[in-house]
Amino acid sequence: MTQPLSLGRCVSCPMTAAPPTAEDVRDALAGVDDQDLGDDIVSLGLVNSIDVDESSETVHIDLALGAPYSPTETGMANAVRDALGHLDYDLDLSASIDRGLDPEDEVLPNVENIIAVASGKGGVGKSTVAVNLAAGLADMGARVGLFDADVYGPNVPRMVNADEPPQATEDEEILPPEKFGMKLMSMDFLAGEDDPVIWRGPMVHNLLTEFWENVLWGSLDYMVVDLPPGTGDTQLTLLQSVPVSGAVIVTTPQEVAIDDARKGLKMFGRHDTPVLGIVENMSAFHCPDCGGEHAIFGEGGGQDLADEVEMPFLGEIPLDPSIREGGDEGRPMILDDGETSHALREFARKTANMQGIVHRRRVSGR
Repeated sequence: MTQPLSLGRCVSCPMTAAPPTAEDVRDALAGVDDQDLGDDIVSLGLVNSIDVDESSETVHIDLALGAPYSPTETGMANAVRDALGHLDYDLDLSASIDRGLDPEDEVLPNVENIIAVASGKGGVGKSTVAVNLAAGLADMGARVGLFDADVYGPNVPRMVNADEPPQATEDEEILPPEKFGMKLMSMDFLAGEDDPVIWRGPMVHNLLTEFWENVLWGSLDYMVVDLPPGTGDTQLTLLQSVPVSGAVIVTTPQEVAIDDARKGLKMFGRHDTPVLGIVENMSAFHCPDCGGEHAIFGEGGGQDLADEVEMPFLGEIPLDPSIREGGDEGRPMILDDGETSHALREFARKTANMQGIVHRRRVSGR
């Protein structure tokens, strides 16, 4: 899938009389580095194609970048523009990643990245993390879908104040509602308000397949999937059915949560799914009365786990009553101001950057 980069086109000042050649452009691009992979984008094989169109005086470049609106890849696109600023041609940048999938067999072919948010146990704020990650990516400008795959305990619609049910087309396809720039789908839209979902595994599999195949998600840069806790039927169905591009593991600092997070890591490892990193939720509580900081659930557990398993650490999200209030009132905390909102935005940026690194590593073989 080819995605236009977020920075538009630029027109540079005329500096040369002769039209540039593809080799001229390639030589200039050799000066643009990928700081994460430690080499230039030409040597890394991140330049898919260069086309010099003399009739329109435009240089078309397609780059192997796969995390739209991530700060790192947006910065690399800026560096490409700077490197070619001496040309008297317009510059048209696009980005595409070959995911190595057969288009005829691919589920969700118009979704660039599928990020699963998982935890080994319940009660760690996984849905809160998923909702804020999706809202943060959408706030960056990305096209985002948020899929609440926690069939037995769906609560994403409440957390974004989405009370509009999905609509159906004449072909019995589902049109998902939208909130905060995100397309939404959840079992909560279909079940009664207080009705429990009492289903066996095959029924869950069929429902999830229906949501993936018959919901009109459209073209998305990111689909964030809020998984139920544990390593059960829903996780297995996801990993066997759709091309998950990365997983985020949510834990709290306490040891019991860390122990279960390890199980989630092993599950993704057995299915060759890249783990983008570990995020620690409910870290230190900043008391609004005394001004002190209290490690109610312990401290440093998420960072220690990341170091132990050699995974990126995506950050600490404070234990803040405002997050609970935002969830109850239906407004993601990441869209507000303050220390906790800043921590959530940093987490979203790091997650998007890690998704890009995963793609570029696969392309470059580094």
